[in-house]
Amino acid sequence: MLNIIFTPRRGNSHGRSKITKTNILAAVNTWLAVCLLAAVTACANSPNSKALEESLAADPKLKQNPVVFSSPPPATAIETNSTAKLPPDFPTEIPLYPNAELIEVGGPTDPSQKNVRLRWESTDPVNSVQNFYSTEFGRRKWEIVSRPTAEGQGSLVATRDNLRVTVSLSPTQKVGGSTEFAIDYSKESPEIAASPQPNNSESSASPTASPTPSNSEKTTPTPSASSKSAQVSQLDTQIPQQLRQYVADLSQLEVLKVRSTESANLETASTLPKPNKIVTRREYARWLVAANNQIYASRQAKQIRLAVDSSEPAFSDLPKTDPDFSAIQGLAEAGVIPSSLSGETKDVKFRPDAPLTRETMIFWKVPLDSRQVLPTANIDGVKEKWGFQDASKIDSQASRAVLADFNNGDLANIRRVFGFTTLFQPKKSVTRAEAAASLWYFGVQDQGLSAKDALEAKSQPPQ
Repeated sequence: MLNIIFTPRRGNSHGRSKITKTNILAAVNTWLAVCLLAAVTACANSPNSKALEESLAADPKLKQNPVVFSSPPPATAIETNSTAKLPPDFPTEIPLYPNAELIEVGGPTDPSQKNVRLRWESTDPVNSVQNFYSTEFGRRKWEIVSRPTAEGQGSLVATRDNLRVTVSLSPTQKVGGSTEFAIDYSKESPEIAASPQPNNSESSASPTASPTPSNSEKTTPTPSASSKSAQVSQLDTQIPQQLRQYVADLSQLEVLKVRSTESANLETASTLPKPNKIVTRREYARWLVAANNQIYASRQAKQIRLAVDSSEPAFSDLPKTDPDFSAIQGLAEAGVIPSSLSGETKDVKFRPDAPLTRETMIFWKVPLDSRQVLPTANIDGVKEKWGFQDASKIDSQASRAVLADFNNGDLANIRRVFGFTTLFQPKKSVTRAEAAASLWYFGVQDQGLSAKDALEAKSQPPQ
């Protein structure tokens, strides 16, 4: 142990005390360094120092079996099906959604249909895609045939010239925020081959018909499907789904007779040829008489009498030699269609080969439903009942039939043929399939007959 004795001295105490303190501190530091060196030297030869050294040494097993730590492999990019390309003959008039990727191109299952399906994927919500196509089709002068419901069910169908496009939208998005939609298009002149989608109409989803007069219960039978399913399966898939059974029933009644050429004889087939072709006025007049007389085969009082050769032609452009003279002249003589005989029109021409319009079809058909004088009507009355935005475009005479058709409820021709719509488009041409659907039922509610009733009556054995 170090004992330091401070002995104060007299004299210059201030300067000497400062030097003495410095010397003392230096001596203390030197002594501590000597002690520490001695301690370390002593410990180096002790058993404890050996144990400490071994505890801190590396594991000898690691030297014998070294562990190799490999770096993780680099992340690989996920492959996406981005190799799909538009068909070379893709119509440029079809608008393409800008924020969508083409993921699949599918050809037609039936080569005769010439229908092509494109599947797309977008990160945008469904309503953005729907609004885009609704706006673009309208801006580019497409005709909107049907729209999806407010819930997103159904498809957006548009036509222009000889092109038909169906945009099928999914009501919900996929996991991950992406939306898939499909574009089906077909191009075939003059009619369109496409796979139609369900309409947004309740009445078109479940077409109804009236029961026979002898049935006291208020039932609404549907077109025959079970007994004639084979017939429906043979129908050209070009026929819109909601109209297929109507066409099937009428085809079995053999009333939808057509000519392959102007000079050819009438032909009856198990299916309706070219169902999306525009029907002419002569064809519809011929079918109107045939369907009415077949459905009312057992009720002669409701049949249309065919004109005879001695009849004076009611139209200047329909001579007696015309192959459809007897049917068209018979309708004029019965007062079903306006002519010079009825005095309701100054137009003495029938224009047999002109396209049949929607308003003309209703104007000719409804009198054979109500079997009475059509009511008076005006634009406001039609708009109030039907809600048609284009009610002012309907011919004043045809508006009477349009208003009377509304009173037939779900059996109305407009509902059966066109489903739910707020645009009647009175000047639009009618297709063969649409014309056939209008002829499936004759009469008013609970007092009419359908093509289904006529088929069932024919299948029963004679009594």
